[in-house]
Order: sequence, then structure tokens, then C-alpha cells
Amino acid sequence: MATLPELASLHTDLDEPTVDHLLRLTASWSLLADLSFSDMLLMAKVGPAPSGADVDFVVLGQLRPNNRSTLINEDLVGTLQPPDAWPLVRLAFESPTRIVGEARVDHVDDLVPVWCVPVRFGGRVVAVLVRLQGPLRGPASLYEKAYLSIFERLCDMVSDATFPFREDDVAGPGLPRVGDGIILIDGEGLVEFATPNATNALHRLGIYAPAEGRSLGGLGVRVRALERALGFAIPAMEEIDRGHDVAIVFHCVPLLEHGQVTGAVTLLRDVSDLRQLNRVLLNKEAAVREVHHRVKNNLQTISSLLNLQARRSDEVETRTALLEAERRVRSIAVVHEVLSREPGEEVVFDEIVRSLVLLVEDTVLALHPVEIVVNGELGILSTDLATPLAVALAELLTNAVEHAFTEFGGDDNEHVGVVTLNLYQEEGNAIAEIRDNGRGLGAEFSLDVPTSLGLSIVRDLIRAQLHGSIEMKSVPSDQGGGTFVRVVVPTTARP
Repeated sequence: MATLPELASLHTDLDEPTVDHLLRLTASWSLLADLSFSDMLLMAKVGPAPSGADVDFVVLGQLRPNNRSTLINEDLVGTLQPPDAWPLVRLAFESPTRIVGEARVDHVDDLVPVWCVPVRFGGRVVAVLVRLQGPLRGPASLYEKAYLSIFERLCDMVSDATFPFREDDVAGPGLPRVGDGIILIDGEGLVEFATPNATNALHRLGIYAPAEGRSLGGLGVRVRALERALGFAIPAMEEIDRGHDVAIVFHCVPLLEHGQVTGAVTLLRDVSDLRQLNRVLLNKEAAVREVHHRVKNNLQTISSLLNLQARRSDEVETRTALLEAERRVRSIAVVHEVLSREPGEEVVFDEIVRSLVLLVEDTVLALHPVEIVVNGELGILSTDLATPLAVALAELLTNAVEHAFTEFGGDDNEHVGVVTLNLYQEEGNAIAEIRDNGRGLGAEFSLDVPTSLGLSIVRDLIRAQLHGSIEMKSVPSDQGGGTFVRVVVPTTARP
């Protein structure tokens, strides 16, 4: 479906500031639809057109009310409407005020009450807001009459170009709605009426006295957002708490007449349960973060113990095995260190890669200078994938740095050792490619019969635990020589 700016560019001659004004209107007009229990259409003239000529109307927007059934089942956005079908819209383009009448709507037997409100911007009527009112359920109640009165005042503001507001939306996602509760405030800051839901919200704040005819401050609750709305004609929102159990959002929308504030509509929403849920989630998140932090500390303690034991060993093989085990434990600790900062079931793997590269550079002793280069990224991975993959990559990088350049002495400055790690995702797989420019693999090498514990660990992690594949091969000398390793693991659900 085309957006409002796209439709305006395709069918009208409206400039960018005008389209922005209409966008702000459609961002806030659910308040109008709910207050009037009506469907809404936004129509503009198809243009450019010769002066005085009748042109079609294009429907730039459509909205259905949340508190009444819709009258228009089909989607009219983007359709061109002939002016003969909407004579009241044609009159509204030439009128300074709204046009009230009746119109026929498809699939509705009786004529439907219609308001056509000119949308003024930059000193001219740029569109028409069409309100199609469905039948009310019996005689209008006191609150329905109050809603319609507020709607009428907002329509006057639309025609005066003072609604929508430049500063803020008044009915966007996450904001209080009409059904949550309304308090109508007059120009003196006194309550004219409050809906039952709004009264219940005041009760939650400990206010049980009748609100009509009194200010909210006089009732015992100071709403600075209301003071801002009345004083500066700017919509404002504020959350008022009572202890840890009660939280009420006040969203105050000023009502203007000829540029002067004549009152305000205050929409209330009880968000106590939501705030309580947020606190529970924050506590749970803090607990998970603490668990990962303690796991990381425990792994670092184990790593230190292995390192100490390696130093006390006189056997070279024993010392080497302990140091390799210490490095593997540290590679697992890297994952938990990242999770301790951002707990959850997913982790930004690129942060882990950076830590792994530093780990390999710090712990591996190579006789020949080696540079590790990382290209690309894997993005966000699940934690059950990230941990074994991190261990496998640490082993492969270590193996490349330690063994790929053993034929080059420390004084061989002509041959620069480079290990490149390429990371990317493709067709639901996380792919890591490690390439070095070292001596390559021996003629007898086979990954199915690995010659070291590290490669055995890598093979089992990739194939058995991650259900992926690993390929290791020598690169021909005419292609630069060295070793190429390709690891492919699925990022989707594994067996």
C-alpha cells in the first residue's frame, strides 16, 4: 500500500510542508475518530487542475474507530473519488468552516450523517477531513455528548490550523486512548467532567472527592503536564506514581479557540500493572546478568588455577596441555562476559570475536610475527550457538598462529604472517572462513583422523554439537599457499 507522501506526490500538487502537516494529522486523528465514534477519511484534490474546474478527490488516509463498528468495510486509501459522489467535500474546499449534511455509503441502507472539515494550512484549504458517523446506541449519554463536544472543538482547531500540534502526537502508539479515561478541564484549570475510568484512576491515586468544579491540584495531585498544556498551548505527558504499586499516565492536550487556550483534554491510563511487570523483568534481567557474571568469574578462577598448575609443572607436555585447557576455558568465559553486559537468549557475536582475537594474540607465542585480520560479521546469534562456535574459532585461530608459520624463523622479515577471518551469514547459515599464508597442511592430513586434541575438539563441536560442517585444505602455491578452513553452522533450529 502506498504511503500518504507517495499518494500526495503521485496525485496532488501539495508541497512538502503541507504533506508533513497532513502526516501529523493522520498520526493524531485516532483521537478524533474515538471521540466522534466515526470513520474518518482524508481527501485532497487531484492536481494540478485548471482554475475552477471540477477534479477528482484522492483518499490520502482512512481510519476506523475503536469504540464503534465501521461503516466502510473496503479500503479506500489511494482511490480516486468523483466530486459528484461527494458534493459536501467539494463545498468544504470552498468553506472556512465545516459542512454538515448526509451522504450515501455503499452497503448502508440509510443516509449517513457526514461532517466535512476543511484542513487549513498556510492560509488555504489543503484537504478535507470527512467524518462518517455510525448510529449511536440509543439516545446519546452524558459522556457521549461530552465526547462529541470535544470533537467539535478539535474540528475547529483543524480548520484554524492549530491541530495537529507541531510539538507532539496526541494519539500515537503507546499513548492513552479515549477509552482509558478522559478529564475535561476548562480554561481556569477546573474539572468540567470525568469519565468513570478517569475517576477510577484518580481513586488509585487516593483521590475520592468529587472532581467536578475543582482543580486537580486542589484535589491533591499536581499535574505539571496540565500546567504546561494550559500555559503554553503544548501537549504534554507525565506519569504520576503513588508508592511502588500505582502509576497513572496523564496526557494533556490543550483546546484552543482562535489561538487562545480555552481548556484541555486530559487522557489518563492506569499503567500500574505494566510498571510492575517492568520491575519484575528488570529484576529478572539483573539476576540473569549476575549469574553470567559469576559464571565468568568462576571460569576465570579455573583459568588461573590451570595457569598456576602449568607453571609448577616440570613436564613440557603437561605444561602445554594445561595452558591449552586454560585458553579454552577463557574462550568460554568471553561469551559469559558479553552476556553479563547484555543478558538474554541472544548475543552480539562480533563482540565475542573481538575478544577472541585479543585472547589469541595475548596467549599464543609464535616465533614469527603474525597479524590477525577480521572481515565481516555474524551479527546476533543464539547463546547455545555462540558458546561452542567461539571455542571452535579460538582453537582454529590458535592453530593457525602456532603451526602455520613454523618453517619461518623469527628473523624472516620477508614473509609476513597473516591470518584472515571472514565472517558472514548466508541462507540461514553462519559461515566462518579462516585463511593463512603459512606452510599449508601435510600430504597425510585428514580431519577425520586429527593429529591434535584441538582439532578433535573443533571437529566434534562443529559436527556433533552444532550440526554443521567443517572443511580444511591446503591452498596451492600459485594461489598464495597456506591453509583454508571453512566452517558452516545453521543458525535456525537444530536437532
